[in-house]
Parts: sequence; C-alpha cells; structure tokens
Amino acid sequence: MFEAIQKRLSGALQGLRGRSHISEKDVENVLNEIRTGLLEGDVHFRVTRDFLARVKDRCMREEVLKSLAPQEQILKVLSDELTLVLGGQNRGLDFSVKPPAVLVMLGLQGSGKTTSSVKLAQHLKDLGKRVAVVSVDIYRPAAMEQLKQLSSKSEITCYPSQPDETAQAIAKRALQQAKDENAEVLIVDTAGRLQIDEALMKELQDICEFLNPVEKLLVVDSMMGQQAVEVAEGFDRVVSLTGSILTKLDSDTRGGAALSLVSVTGKPIKFIGTGERPTDFEVFHPDRMASRILDMGDVLSLIEKAEKVISEDEAREAAQKFSTDSFNFEDFQKQLKMMSRMGSMGSLLKMMPGMGAIKDQIDSVDTEKELGRVNAIINSMTLQERRQPDVLNGSRRARIARGSGRTVSDVNQLVKRFSEARKMMKQMGGLGKMFKGGGGGSGGGNPFGGGGKRGKGFGRKF
Repeated sequence: MFEAIQKRLSGALQGLRGRSHISEKDVENVLNEIRTGLLEGDVHFRVTRDFLARVKDRCMREEVLKSLAPQEQILKVLSDELTLVLGGQNRGLDFSVKPPAVLVMLGLQGSGKTTSSVKLAQHLKDLGKRVAVVSVDIYRPAAMEQLKQLSSKSEITCYPSQPDETAQAIAKRALQQAKDENAEVLIVDTAGRLQIDEALMKELQDICEFLNPVEKLLVVDSMMGQQAVEVAEGFDRVVSLTGSILTKLDSDTRGGAALSLVSVTGKPIKFIGTGERPTDFEVFHPDRMASRILDMGDVLSLIEKAEKVISEDEAREAAQKFSTDSFNFEDFQKQLKMMSRMGSMGSLLKMMPGMGAIKDQIDSVDTEKELGRVNAIINSMTLQERRQPDVLNGSRRARIARGSGRTVSDVNQLVKRFSEARKMMKQMGGLGKMFKGGGGGSGGGNPFGGGGKRGKGFGRKF
C-alpha cells in the first residue's frame, strides 16, 4: 500500500542523507517531490495543498535548516503532519449506550460491507462482546446468504432476514431479538447504494432514524481514491456519518482515499481491511499508518497480530529455543506455522522498518509458494536430520532433493539460510521477545534487533 507516495518520499529524502545542513532550495526540492508523489497517489488536491503548506512552514524554521541531522528532522515533520492528515489519533467505537449498541454499515455496492460486517463482528467478539449481525439488503438476496455463511464460519450469531420483507421490518425484528437475547452489539449490513439515489438514501435515513445507531460507518473501497471523498460527503449529508472503514488497503498502491478522507470530511477512519481472511482487519492508528507510509515500519501492529494468534506458552518456548543451539528444523517448521496464522508472509514483511527498499523483491516472490517448497524439503528429511541439522552431508541432501522434487541447490540454500537465521536469532536473544510471552510487549522499538543484514537474500529460492 502507498507505494507511489512511499517511493517519492524515499527518493526526496535520499538526497539529504549524510548532509550536516540544508538550504531552503533543498527543502523546496523535497517538497516538489512530495507534491508529485501525493498527486500520483490520487490524494485530494486540497489535502495536498494544505499538507505541503504546513510541512514547508515547519521545515523552513532554523531548527531544521541548521540541524546536524536535517533528514531526521524533516522525517519527523512529515511523520507528524501525515499523522494529523490521517486523523491525529485512533477513535474507538462508541459503546456508551444501553445495549444493544447498533452499528450500521453503509456504502456503495461492492465496497465490502458484508465481509467487513463479519470482520468487525469477529473483532468485537475477540474483545469479549456478545455480537449479532443482520442483513437488511433486500435488493441482493445473495447478500443475505453471504452474511449467513460468513457468520456461520466465524460462529457469530446471524439473525434471519428474507428479501420479501421490508428493510425496516427486518431491522425492527432484529433489534427486538438482540434485546431479548441480551446482545451487546448489533451490526446491521445495509444494501449498497449511490449517494445520489434519493429513494434509497431516504430508505437508509428511515432505517437510521428507527435504529438510532451509535455508529454509522461508511465502508469505502480504498482503490476509489479521490472519489471516496465525494461518496463520504454524500452519505454524511443524509445520515451524519460517525466514521469509515477502508477496505482492500492491501491492494491500494496509491493511498489517495486514506490520505483524503479524514481531512476533507472530518470523519475518522476507524478500521482497515487488509485481506480476505477474517483476521485481515485492523484498528486504524493514524501514527502507525504514517510510519508505514514513511517506510519506518509498524512493529506495534505486528506485535498485536502475534499476540492474537500465539499463546504465551508458544512464545516462551520459541524464545527459549532461539536462545540456544537446540533450534532445529522441527522448531523452524513450527515457527513458520505460527507466522502463517498471523497473515501472509509478504504482508508481515512490509510491516518491518526499511522494507520499502526491497518492496519489489517481496512482491515478485510468491511467499506462500516458497513456504510450501520449504515444507516439502523439511518433510523429506528423516527425524534425525530434522532434529540434528549438522548431519546433513552431501548424500543426505541429494536424497532429500529427490524426495521433495527440488534440486540439491535448493536444499543447500535452505540449509544455509537456516544456519544464518539460527545464528542471528541467538545473537538477538530470540524472536519470542516480540510476543507477549517473551517480554517485548508493546513497548515499541524494533524487537528484531539491529537487523544489519535486513533483506539479504530475500527473493532467491530457498
């Protein structure tokens, strides 16, 4: 995500690296590059104009121009201002009402409302909330069935609805059922509609007036770019939005919607969808997103992902293994399985600081397929070979290559990478530090240590 903007920002700052002082002309050159990047990223022109004006004002001050590390000073200015553009701080959902708290999901057709409804329900369920969902989309019967199926997979209560009912009748029955069953949250998935469709917007207005929801969340396809602003303004005029959910952010290379929505509409982004799986759903943190855009990584979100799917016992065991010479291919395979529960390897790598520099390498490799090849090689080893990697001589490697359908070179590269990883992990005190069982917690910083060899060899076959 944000590749266009990220590339321009990185290029603009590259020329300042190692400089002990800069001139106003240098600042102007950086701002011109940033302006191009923002416009290429389909950021709203008013947002671009105001953002650059604030950045220029701060960068032209003496503490930046005369700084011994001007690149770092400008980076801080950019981080602060991007955070401001994205909303300043995280805005949580409002639950300060008598249950059930009603959340209405609305937006254009195809924006991802139904899947986002289930993802949000799963998120709240994980927080200990009693959640129910219902579809009032009487114009697309498949939406009702889709919500039912997705809810069933996630073991979330889904109230029945039929396309021959009115949306208001379904909403009324669902609200009463939520009260009867002591649900804490009711998520209402509405039909997709254009903000200029007066009849459908009137229906939405009637539903909201009856349900009196605490949250009216606009679900926006992030690939819409500047058009998302017009959509948001149209819905806001009718139902007074409380926030938005950006979907398909993993597919959005520009970032225009994310960087325009809050500034123009004044409505916070509350969640983002980053993939197809139920777990590919995150609370939106403006400061963390600014950090991602500037290629400074998002280690806190990475830690939170780990804490959701990895138990303390698993983390503690991993930390102990990494800190000794006993780490073997069986342990390595366990770590790969743990990492896969957090999401795709490519998405996890992009949360690490500095990965923008090797983004093309990450994107050019099918990491899931590569992991499949790694597992095939490890599964072709004997129990002794998996537990005692040092016994892997030439003849054993040749046999493993034949058994896994790979080449001896592939096996050699995997063994080499494994040995390098084992040494590095031992030096860093263990990957387990990033998990709640390893003592890293969410205190910030890079739990992976210095990472001097960051990205080395990535993209080659294992």
